[in-house]
Amino acid sequence: MVNKIFWNCKHTWKTASYNTMWCLVGCSIGDFGTILYFQFSGIEFPVMGIMVLAIINGLLTSIMLETFILMKQMGTKKAFKTAIGMSLISMISMEIAMNATDYFMTGGQAKITMYTILPMWTAGFLTPLPYNYFRLKKYGKACH
Repeated sequence: MVNKIFWNCKHTWKTASYNTMWCLVGCSIGDFGTILYFQFSGIEFPVMGIMVLAIINGLLTSIMLETFILMKQMGTKKAFKTAIGMSLISMISMEIAMNATDYFMTGGQAKITMYTILPMWTAGFLTPLPYNYFRLKKYGKACH
């Protein structure tokens, strides 16, 4: 049985949500950029290949953004190590949720449209949020 008190900390939800939002920003830059590149360039490439590249680029841009943000608080080397040490489970689940939402909403395509962006962000935010909360609450470790 899940301990209800464990999941009721508003401060932890707020912190986990803030951290998840920054991860979503970083992941979205690489993810959306990759999909839009193939969408507008007209380069023929398998949809699953585009999705895999989008996930990889989303992970990379998230790590780069986090490194940049952390450089203001610590040295470059430590900032990069901290960014690399972020929860890959959180980032990968976010990326898969965003790309699955895009795939199913566009009928099996890799395509960004005005009606896919908000659902992609919503899925990408909500999917890792409970894990990020759990990790922060239980271990005192944030994904950022």
